[in-house]
Formats: sequence, C-alpha cells, structure tokens
Amino acid sequence: MPHPGRRRPRMRGRTCAVTAALALLATGCAGAGGTSFGGGDALNVLMVNNPQMVELQKLTAKHFTKETGIEVHFTVLPENDVRDKISQDFSNQAGQYDVATISNFELPFFAKNGWLHPLDDYAKADTAFDQEDILEPLRESLTAEDGKLYAQPFYGESSFLMYRKDVFEKQGLTMPEKPTWEQVAKLAEQTDGAERGMKGICLRGLPGWGEVIAPLTTVVNTMGGTWFTEDWEPRLTAPEFKKATKFYVDLVREHGELGAPQSGYAECLNNMTQGKTAMWYDATAGAGSLEAKGSPVKGKIGYVPAPVEQTKSSGWLYTWAWGLQKASKKSDDAWKFVSWASSKEYEELVGATSGWSNVPAGKRASTYANPDYRAEAGAFADVTERAISEADPKNPGTQPRPTAGIQFVGVPEFTDLGTRVAQEVSAAIAGRQSVDAALAASQKLAEKVAEEYR
Repeated sequence: MPHPGRRRPRMRGRTCAVTAALALLATGCAGAGGTSFGGGDALNVLMVNNPQMVELQKLTAKHFTKETGIEVHFTVLPENDVRDKISQDFSNQAGQYDVATISNFELPFFAKNGWLHPLDDYAKADTAFDQEDILEPLRESLTAEDGKLYAQPFYGESSFLMYRKDVFEKQGLTMPEKPTWEQVAKLAEQTDGAERGMKGICLRGLPGWGEVIAPLTTVVNTMGGTWFTEDWEPRLTAPEFKKATKFYVDLVREHGELGAPQSGYAECLNNMTQGKTAMWYDATAGAGSLEAKGSPVKGKIGYVPAPVEQTKSSGWLYTWAWGLQKASKKSDDAWKFVSWASSKEYEELVGATSGWSNVPAGKRASTYANPDYRAEAGAFADVTERAISEADPKNPGTQPRPTAGIQFVGVPEFTDLGTRVAQEVSAAIAGRQSVDAALAASQKLAEKVAEEYR
C-alpha cells in the first residue's frame, strides 16, 4: 500500500521472479508440531507450527467440527517450510489447501497475483465476527492496493522494551515512560553485571530478514534512515543508516548477550526468562511467555514503548493471518473456519481452557477491554495495544519511502536482500568486519534490487 500519489513499483513481467522470491520467504521462529493431510470434503489448512497454532489444532475437532460438522485436516510446518509450501501451492493455484497462514509481508504480492479470495463480502455478512473490532493497523495491513480485504488476523504483534523492575529498583534506576535509544544504552551499561551472569540488554544478532533485521530496521527508522528513498535510491551507506547500525552493533557487542551473532527471538526470550539479561527489545508476543504460570520472572518485568529518537513511535507491525486460496472449492466452509479461529468466541475458549496469557491477542480492541484478559495480562496489555495501534507501516520513519512496511521493505526480493544484509550485520556483531564494510557490501546488494523498480 504505497502512499497516495506515490509511484508504484513497475513489475516488468516479473511474475516468475516474484514466485521464486516468495518461495524464499523465511523468518526465525519455529516450534514443535506435526503434519496431517486429508482430502474429500474436509477442509485442508496449512499453517505455521507456533504454540498458538498448535493449540488451535488441538481445539478444532472438539469445538469447531462439533458445532459445524466441518472436518479440518491440518498440515503444520516450521515457518521457513510453511512459507515455501504456501508459495508453491498458492502460486500454482493447485487448490490442495483451502486456508493458509500468511503474513502482512506477503499478502500484497499474493493479492496482486490473484492467489487469494477476497473476504469483504464474508466479513460484511458475518455480523457476529465484528470486523470493526479488528485493530485498524491490522485491517489496513491485510487490505491490498485494490481496496479489498484478503485475510483475517489470528494474532498481531508490535515491539516494545521489556526490563527487570526489581533489578532497576535495586540499582536505583528509573526506566522512562517513553525511553530514547540513548537512554536505553546508558541503562544497559548501568545494569550490565547487576546480577551474576546478567548482561544489560538482549538484541537479536542472528542472521535473517525476520531476525536481526527486524529490530535493527526499527532503530534505522527512528534515527532518520531508510533502506530506499521513495524513488528507489538505496540508502544503506547514508549517515543515518550508518549511525543506527553502528549504534545497534556497538550496544549488543558492549552490553548484549553472550553469543549475540547466534541469538534470535527464541534465545533472547530464554535469556530474559532465565534472568541473564536486564532488558530485552523485541516482539510484544514475548510478554505472554514471560508472564506465564511457572515463569521465573513472572511479575518482575516492566514494559515500555519501543525506544525512539526522531519519531513519536517505532514499534513494528506483524500478523499471522488466515488467507483463502482463490482456487479452493470450499470457500464458504473456509470462511466459517477463519471466522471461528479469529473470533472473540475462540479467544474466550483459549482463556477458559489454557489461560488468558495464551490467547492469540493483538488483533481485537475487545480483547483489551476484557476483564479476564486484563487480570492476567494487565502488566503488558495497554502497552501492547498502544504499540499496535500507533504502528504506521506507510510512514514509519522521517522520510517518504517506496513501499509500506516498518521492519521490512514490502517487495518480494526483500526475503533475499534482507537475509544477505543480515549476514553482513551479524558478521559485524561477531567482530569479523566493520560496520562500514558490512554496509558497503549491503549497499551493492540493495542497488541490484533497486534496478528492478526504477
């Protein structure tokens, strides 16, 4: 969704290239899961194997199938694998899968290529679903350039800063309500070593466009940088991009976790849970695990907005959402499943069976008004809702850019570009090269992508 009046990228008959690029879609999170597949009259759903999805798989037969008579067969795969399989099946319009989990990153490409079934009519007719309850940034991010809605969110997330309240208190430190990155760097220095084996902050250093690049790009945005200008001029060696990258690399090298070049979301979550870090900047989704029953740090964590410098906010925006394959012969049943899986009713079900900290939140305004949810998630609920509501994929920085996207550039080639740049940045975090060398190499990679769009 480019800015109004902004020149849109020219595709130059690159459908095959787009399909190939989409097959490379990959980020870093994965969990446990299995696969099953069925044909006939059953609905076939292909989804990522994160914990919330695995929970959905467990509840479907006993509740959705029992209520509707619609049998659902799931194929559940790690994130890298599921993106590849979804791209293959949807691009071929083979119709093997009726529903799949897609994100706000690839939705514009899928919609543009005619691979998805528009959902506007379904959402309008299904008044119980309450489309207006979906948080506006998510509604917008799942609406394509043609103005049509192509997916419904299962959960949404932004990013924020998590910190050990008890450690700060013992050290006589105060976390600002809206910290700047310079303040965070100072606090990381002051809390480094506050407890035995504790580092000041955990930041992703693991290569991957969905790992180190995600938080780093939010720092670039708020420090005045951008990957590309609105005319597709690469800016990875510009002073603002260099300043932000050097700041990030220096911070994690000086006061970050051990093994930072191999640390992603999962490793930082473990470090925070085990008391090995005083602060962690990452996805709002991490709070549920930190506050879960049995967590060693439950009740000890404070939550504040993503640190800023030149912008009012800087949190990212991401959602796993349900898309219907255009070639599916079971779109009516598919909508019934999507409507149930993304409903208020389903959130109530998870809250009652697994606890409210496990609810796939971040998508509905009503979730944050629910007293049961707030009783369990009160420590982070308001900050999370505000972060998602303030996220602006069209204007995430200080200057115009050619595509929508906060922690990514909204073109298919970014899966490869972002990952290759991540490898350069991770090498700088490891001390194998300078930030200047990393960005010089990255600029050349970005120039090749820019040639396709100028």
